[in-house]
Amino acid sequence: MSDPSLVRFRVAVQGALAHLESRRQEINDLNVFPVADGDTGDNMALTLKAVLAELDRLAELHDRSIDEIGRDEIVETVARAALLGARGNSGVILSQLIRGAAEELVSRPGELVDPVLLGAAFATAAQRAYASVREPAEGTMLTVMRDMATSIAHDLAHLPEDQRRLAAAAAPEQQNLLIAAALERAIVAGEASVQRGPELLPALREAGVVDAGGYGVIIIFAGIVAALKGTDAPELDHYAPARITHPEHASETYQYCTNFAVTGQGLEASRYVPKLEEIGDSVLVVGDHATLKVHVHTDDPEQATLVFAGAGEVSRLDVADMHAQVVEREARLSAGGSNGHANGNGNGAVTGNGGALAVTHAEHQHACGALAVATGAGLVALFESLGARVLDGGPTLNPSTMEILAGIHDVPAEEVVVLPNSANVFMAAERAAELSEKVVRVVPSRSQQAGLSAAFALNAERGAAENADAMQAALDAVRTGGVAPAARQDPDGRFAVGDAVGYVGEELVAWGEPRSTLEAVLGQLSADAELVTCIEGEGAPLDDAAVAALAPAGVELELEDGGQPSWWWLLAAE
Repeated sequence: MSDPSLVRFRVAVQGALAHLESRRQEINDLNVFPVADGDTGDNMALTLKAVLAELDRLAELHDRSIDEIGRDEIVETVARAALLGARGNSGVILSQLIRGAAEELVSRPGELVDPVLLGAAFATAAQRAYASVREPAEGTMLTVMRDMATSIAHDLAHLPEDQRRLAAAAAPEQQNLLIAAALERAIVAGEASVQRGPELLPALREAGVVDAGGYGVIIIFAGIVAALKGTDAPELDHYAPARITHPEHASETYQYCTNFAVTGQGLEASRYVPKLEEIGDSVLVVGDHATLKVHVHTDDPEQATLVFAGAGEVSRLDVADMHAQVVEREARLSAGGSNGHANGNGNGAVTGNGGALAVTHAEHQHACGALAVATGAGLVALFESLGARVLDGGPTLNPSTMEILAGIHDVPAEEVVVLPNSANVFMAAERAAELSEKVVRVVPSRSQQAGLSAAFALNAERGAAENADAMQAALDAVRTGGVAPAARQDPDGRFAVGDAVGYVGEELVAWGEPRSTLEAVLGQLSADAELVTCIEGEGAPLDDAAVAALAPAGVELELEDGGQPSWWWLLAAE
């Protein structure tokens, strides 16, 4: 039998996600370290996206409309999808809110969703969310959800029967309006709870903000109201970004926000919490005996996964570098890239006026992005100009697996191509690709100049597999070389420390003075080439005019400033 409540559920989730996306950056900017993760808005959006994707997958799998599948199956799979899709404290807690509400829905088969059922769902959701946190903090999204549940319960005690319950024959439009009215009253209570947050949590008060997760909750329900009524979302106050005036907010935070799933049998969440707390904080372990979702802030994500060695299979590992988030956020806000609500009242709030106050939305997410390992300010800028996210490889161009995994997380796309740009990085990049919950392909670029040629082939609207093929074709068509100062003396006496050594590919082809060595390498690389790119590094002993004079006849030489250490010039011929 068709269940219109399930159609309404999908519409509500879609409306919630759309409204959350429109204010995602505003939520992110409210974060206070180490109280919350650096991407609360992102994490809550990813949880809702996982739910929406699962609803659509079910409909496609069964070749039926969503209302014909049945509450039991949908509730079970949606709760699991929310759990597995959750990232960060906020995402995991939101997944428990969804699970609690879903459990209440499935416990009342055939019953129309009305204010009575809504109140029960809110109460169960709040209870499950509180139970998921070992040391619940008041003033957070937990408090907001509880206060909204209390508000609905209070309403139910005073509303007439026809505004509390729906008859079986009630029209869908009547049901939508009744639910929306109940939610609007709850949102008012939620806003008041959000604004009380700084009174309850000193870290919020010191930073001059409200709780990001709590604010996200009321934004989600405002989006649901808009979807049910077919109107604009109820107006909500806007808030200025957090002012990080106390050094301890950043310095005492562990570096990596680490999330992963564990599947097995007989899993007991409480058993693993003490071991995780030995290596980090903000520990959340939720789920059931077959599936757990783990969240922890730690400096050693791999050690966190080893806590579950022998207990089950670890998957969906996602690592975000919170120190990098702090730096990026401060740089963006100091450059004027705030959420647009700097002029507020005493508590930093600005009342919206029908949308007149603009919000800087979250970074647009493409189908596919690229992560390039690079070093040198000029090379970083070149990769970024081609649309790649850059991971600083340091002087030796040798990041760890977890640093690459965190870099993959930061790419604003669900599919990612990684350009390691060094043979030494291949294995770490492949391991990070295996661990990531995103679709990741590693393109075996062996040098930064080769990686640049590959990055030209990036098309953000294609998938990772297609981009990887195009980048590999670009690598096949380019020849590379370079000239560097010798780091040690040649045992055969050909050159001393500091002499120039020149390579074509990985073959040493010239040595001696910088000018003659560069000329020899350019001569070999330029055979059958139309264009040679020369990227100047730190301390290069020849100026641009001297380098340009060495270009073979008939070859266009393109000069770039790379700023890379160790190599005077990196060369690529096409």
